[in-house]
Amino acid sequence: MNKIKKKDIRSLSLEELEIFLQNEGEKVFRAKQIYSWLWQKGISSFEKMTNIPSSLRVTLDEKFSINNVLVDKQQKSIDGTIKNTLKLYDGYIIESVIIPTKNRVTSCISSQVGCSLDCNFCATSLLKRMRNLNSDEIFDQVVFVGEQSKLYLNRPLTNIVFMGMGEPLLNYKNVMNAIKKISSPSGLGISQRRITLSTSGIPKMIKKLADDQVKFKLAVSLHSASQSIREKIMPFTKQFPLSKLLESLQYWYSKTNKIITLEYIVWKGINDKIEDIKSLISFCKKIPSKVNLIEYNPVGNLKFQQASREKVNEYKNLLENSNISVTVRYSRGKDINAACGQLANK
Repeated sequence: MNKIKKKDIRSLSLEELEIFLQNEGEKVFRAKQIYSWLWQKGISSFEKMTNIPSSLRVTLDEKFSINNVLVDKQQKSIDGTIKNTLKLYDGYIIESVIIPTKNRVTSCISSQVGCSLDCNFCATSLLKRMRNLNSDEIFDQVVFVGEQSKLYLNRPLTNIVFMGMGEPLLNYKNVMNAIKKISSPSGLGISQRRITLSTSGIPKMIKKLADDQVKFKLAVSLHSASQSIREKIMPFTKQFPLSKLLESLQYWYSKTNKIITLEYIVWKGINDKIEDIKSLISFCKKIPSKVNLIEYNPVGNLKFQQASREKVNEYKNLLENSNISVTVRYSRGKDINAACGQLANK
């Protein structure tokens, strides 16, 4: 039977797997053993389930597949960053990145094949969204980079950021299911406090996150606190005005008591004027937040150019003078197109 036509066993809940085993005349407790192999050890074949009887392994292989992601290409940056081009079971390609620093090893994870949005400064937005990633495909990225970190860096993976390809809040169910598996003691056991979900700002879904009482951190790609400028650089935001975004972030904080990280690129001639800084300060005063000033990574659109270091420092100084927490983040992996905004399956 063609592998692609078999149902991926990881799409089954534990209860559904128990029912399957019962119908096959197998012992139901095997379901937890199988689940452990799938979600704790992240194995890629039924043959590796060494405590499962061989006859049951054959049955599982006949009935199901494990559509794990496969490495298509791997690139290493001079700064230690590793970019992985990963092939999915249906031939689509995604990218994920592992970023080592002195105190942590961070994995940048994708949530969609392509992207649903149209941010003009981002290479991924040039790709048509082909489909959402399944929860197991998101999970597989974390398993894979975790193995990479041990192999190449001799260090465990410490942090996960949903800042790769796609808008995670437009793949809500699968992203949430993946995070549950990643953070669960019966999964990879990575604390949600070490996970950050980055969104371009979908107010309705931010409120849903708050209602669902998630434990991970929230980051928002803001880039301008002026509605007119934001619409020019992120056209989809015409549907989601800043007033609605601010309301959703205030709701988030009221429910979770967690501050929001505002991601902000400063571009020459676009958002580098003093009134842009004042607008950002005003926005930050309305919601507990910290600002991450991000270095721009060119993606071929000549309209977008990195602002001068002086302009970035002006942002930083004025934000700090207003008692707003701010950091400047310099991108890694630029030489292999692995930096923020550059993932585009080149």
